[in-house]
Amino acid sequence: MKCTINISPIQTEFTLKNSTSYAGSKPFLVFLEKIKLFYAFEQVGCAKKPNSLFSMSRILMYLIVGWLLGCERLFHFRSLQNDTLIRRFLGGKCPHYSLLYKELGRLANTVPTVRDDLRRINQQLISPHLPSELVLDFDSTVNTVFGNQEGAAVGVNPHKPGRKSYHPVMVYEGKSRFCLNAMLRPGNTHSSTDILTFAKETLKLVANGHAVKYVRFDKGFGGEEFYRFWEDVKIGYVGKLKWTKRLQAEVANCRYWKRFINEDIIIEGITLVYQATSWKNPRFVVVIRKAHRQDEDQLQFYDFLWEYEAMVTNLAWEPIDIWRFYNQRACMENYIKEAKHGFSMEAISTSSFVANEIDLLLKLLAYNLFERFKAGFCDPVHRGFTIQRFRRDFLHVTGILITHSRKVILKMAEPFHNRQSWERIANKVALLI
Repeated sequence: MKCTINISPIQTEFTLKNSTSYAGSKPFLVFLEKIKLFYAFEQVGCAKKPNSLFSMSRILMYLIVGWLLGCERLFHFRSLQNDTLIRRFLGGKCPHYSLLYKELGRLANTVPTVRDDLRRINQQLISPHLPSELVLDFDSTVNTVFGNQEGAAVGVNPHKPGRKSYHPVMVYEGKSRFCLNAMLRPGNTHSSTDILTFAKETLKLVANGHAVKYVRFDKGFGGEEFYRFWEDVKIGYVGKLKWTKRLQAEVANCRYWKRFINEDIIIEGITLVYQATSWKNPRFVVVIRKAHRQDEDQLQFYDFLWEYEAMVTNLAWEPIDIWRFYNQRACMENYIKEAKHGFSMEAISTSSFVANEIDLLLKLLAYNLFERFKAGFCDPVHRGFTIQRFRRDFLHVTGILITHSRKVILKMAEPFHNRQSWERIANKVALLI
């Protein structure tokens, strides 16, 4: 008995017309239409003549769609150029991928306000879905480059030591996962370089209708000016503090620790008033120490059994609450990983520094659009999906566009296993006004 069917006798013909590999993206494309993203892009300063074949708004929309559908490099857009559904969405024709390099460079050279415009559009799109009180999480990452791109420099690079890189900084909203702002920097900059200017710009962006309640940041962002800025604007902050010998000696003099957890892992904490050498004023420093359960005498006399963490803050909370609140920013690594691997944030598109920052802002805008789409239209079980899994389960579905009786119908693959969930998403999007 034969258990397989021979494939070799099957003939091949390239005659299928009006087909699409992204039929599952129809609800998302309808979503982009209904939120009037195309109109928002038209407000960006025009760098092209009105009679040009591809307006700048169409170029920007094409980039957003491409990053959402899984293009990792600009030359990957050639897979979208002849797709029937994408061409119809963009007005009948898609630009050649080589034009995208030129258009990003044109934006960088002729529209000096384009980065501010993209940040403003991003804020307008996510503002209705942000909580009334915001928690800002600052973090940075390293994007390795493989060339001599403008602004790239050799700096701290844990994955490719000695390679040139960029060092972008981002700020996310801690409760909603949205990226509020981003800035591209050379690879040899410190985490705190220009961070105060970046923080002021972010506060200005979110000022309309939202109050920043708390700020969290890593030890790389610390410094007298940064701390004093949050104190002056009366915003609570918690930041990791470098464990120095001076701080260690100060903590060693503390004898009265408060035990918060007394199980297999023991956690104790203390709050002290401490002034680092670079600070002009003393501040609250919360120290948490952890150890696996040992004999009580061993924990008392052998300090090396403890693991210490220090955080600077202006909040008068219990040490355990400060520690738990700070640890909630651990999700930042997942958000950055989603932007880097899901939307190719680490893929550097051009040789121009400004053009690369425009591309970075577009990719983070695509990230925010995806997060807004999931929160508003997907079932709860699908809201935790990464973009890669969402593409595999919903977007990358074959289909054919046909015209019949003055109607355009998108016929999708019959064995689509997520059909019911997809139809629920499509019905919710259809109700969007």
